[in-house]
Amino acid sequence: MKRQNLRTVSLIVCVFSYLLVGAAVFDALESEAEIGHKRLLEQKRSDLRRKYRFSAEDYREFERLVLRAEPHRAGRQWRFAGSFYFAITVITTIGYGHAAPGTDAGKVFCMFYAILGIPLTLVMFQSLGERMNILVRMAHSEMAIHVYCLPAKLVKSCLSNVL
Repeated sequence: MKRQNLRTVSLIVCVFSYLLVGAAVFDALESEAEIGHKRLLEQKRSDLRRKYRFSAEDYREFERLVLRAEPHRAGRQWRFAGSFYFAITVITTIGYGHAAPGTDAGKVFCMFYAILGIPLTLVMFQSLGERMNILVRMAHSEMAIHVYCLPAKLVKSCLSNVL
């Protein structure tokens, strides 16, 4: 394997590993706070049902309306998959506004994670771009040989047969 190809593969593996570690840390830092928040919401739900005498069905309908108004808050975000998604949005600088760490430790980790992860991702994309450029150049030169040289050889052979 060429040295440049090995570098690109190494960078991809490094970024993917970095994403896995980041997702695990975000999961560990944020999931407990999210679970506590969910317990608090469950308590408030039961308080509201008692206070306003909602039936279970009426409350579920009310809840469906609220969830339609804010769909991204419908489930737990800080499981590993959600944390992995968040880690991708951080290092690629996409940064969807509805996902953000809620704990102080999560916010601090996110800043340092981005400081190291963004340059790493840029280097990986630059290396991938170089590899893709070489691949396109090779494909283009192969295609040019077949498109331009093959008809010229055919014409030459036809002319030599006729003459």
